[in-house]
Amino acid sequence: MRLKKLEVSGFKSFAHKTTLEFPVTISAIVGPNGSGKSNVVDALRWVLGEQSMKHLRSKSGVDLIWAGSPKKPSVGKAGVSL
Repeated sequence: MRLKKLEVSGFKSFAHKTTLEFPVTISAIVGPNGSGKSNVVDALRWVLGEQSMKHLRSKSGVDLIWAGSPKKPSVGKAGVSL
């Protein structure tokens, strides 16, 4: 099985619908601190059925939903699809 596309909306740091496409086999996700690399992994784990909040780096399910910022209000739901 190979991951081709990940769509994330309202999940942790992804306020807007974001599509990550993986046209070739990936071996790493790189970026500066605070860019959401770990949240991509959390989204993958969540959509594959992870239920442990500890493994998703959260205290409760509410922590998985975009909490809002001064420029963008919070949302009521989060979505991830493969």
